[in-house]
Amino acid sequence: MTKEKIYLLSPKKHSPEVIAVTFAKTSRSPLSFQEIADELSDESSAEFHEKWVVGYGHASVAEHAVLHIAIENVSRLAIERLQSNRLASYTEKSTRYQKWDLNAFVTPPELDGHPLKSEYKNTIKLLFKTYADSLAPTRAIIQKKFPRKEGEADEAWDRRIRARYVDACRFLLPAASHANVGMTANARVLESAIRKMLSHPLAEVRQIGEKIKAAAQSEVPTLVKYAESVPYLHEVEKEFTSLAKKCCAPTAPSGNGVKMLDHDPLAENKILAATLYRFGEMSFSQALQYIESLNVEERAEIAEKLLGKLGKFDIPLRELEYSYYTFDLVMDQGAYYEFKRHRLMTQTPQNLSTNLGYATPTLIKEAEFETGYTEAMEAATETYQKLAAFDPHLAAYLVPNGFNRRVLATFNLRQAYHLCQLRAAKNAHFSIRRIARKIYTELEGVHPLLTKYMRFPEGETWQEHLNLSL
Repeated sequence: MTKEKIYLLSPKKHSPEVIAVTFAKTSRSPLSFQEIADELSDESSAEFHEKWVVGYGHASVAEHAVLHIAIENVSRLAIERLQSNRLASYTEKSTRYQKWDLNAFVTPPELDGHPLKSEYKNTIKLLFKTYADSLAPTRAIIQKKFPRKEGEADEAWDRRIRARYVDACRFLLPAASHANVGMTANARVLESAIRKMLSHPLAEVRQIGEKIKAAAQSEVPTLVKYAESVPYLHEVEKEFTSLAKKCCAPTAPSGNGVKMLDHDPLAENKILAATLYRFGEMSFSQALQYIESLNVEERAEIAEKLLGKLGKFDIPLRELEYSYYTFDLVMDQGAYYEFKRHRLMTQTPQNLSTNLGYATPTLIKEAEFETGYTEAMEAATETYQKLAAFDPHLAAYLVPNGFNRRVLATFNLRQAYHLCQLRAAKNAHFSIRRIARKIYTELEGVHPLLTKYMRFPEGETWQEHLNLSL
């Protein structure tokens, strides 16, 4: 009997393109993976990819070539475009646990020679200075609430409480702020990401796309070399931007910023039926008919069997995906930066602007810093409006985290469990806690049997931290 073997094809020994070909060839080769890899060279791997991936469109082969790309000192606005690619992994410099240098921002190349360049830079510097000035008074408030422990050094004390005051101060940081991000993606995803970046209206994003392509080609010279700008993306943006201006006037946000637009009213029954189907041998129609024949108490018992024993780190069964919910959300940009990380859902954010108003953290008021905060936000609004008349994409660089943004999102109940529980946790930023809690309330209203098992911390929520403009 052939002995089972499990081993690593090490990227220290083989290039990503060689590894990709090795896995591709196993479908027609009797050799082991290691034997296939040892027969390959970078040149023969490139020839394979030219023929099969590029020539015949077998793009899934490129998924076996994985790259890790470090991207430094680019704007958070540009990072947002990069992170919109769903099937990649990202880790980013945090605005919660680090403090920003006063010159750590991007001036977009489109402003070279533009009459508003000086005003743009002055406004960004005002936002950064106001951010820096807000740190001491807010820290003093937090220090009173969370005093130094016996024997605790200054640095250790500040590390322990830093997020509590920086969480409020970072509302002032603009989208032009520098960001560092590490990206891990396979070559197929990376090619798609590069295409989208090369098609973006902002020069900075296009330049980053070119540099990512060059960096990737040092490891996968064949798999991303045909990534180019996509005319279709340009045309769609142009046509629909024009159509949107004609069809509807801009509207101010109303309510609490969380509105469920659509859901499947039969989703609970479908989820329970799908779970029965998984472990049985009946048709789905039979399983659904059985669930529908039960009364509420009987369905609740089955729901309890499905979700009642979930542990703290357990993920619900995939059958919860037989559901959908569509929300129209309004949240501040800081909260959206957390929300966008849930990439398995479908998200449609509107362009970042100052048109929907801004939120004010309660701590800013407690620290008697509201005047400085408001003056900086209003200055950003004024310069934004001037620059938006020239180019709204460029103007977005000026928008601080505290300004509101609309996002359309569709997700299933399994994703809702992850989103709501993670983002309502005590260590989550209070802005995203508001969104998570409000989404849960909406879900609970339509599907109480299956949402009751979500776990939320007791005590502190978001209300004591945030004054909304909604």
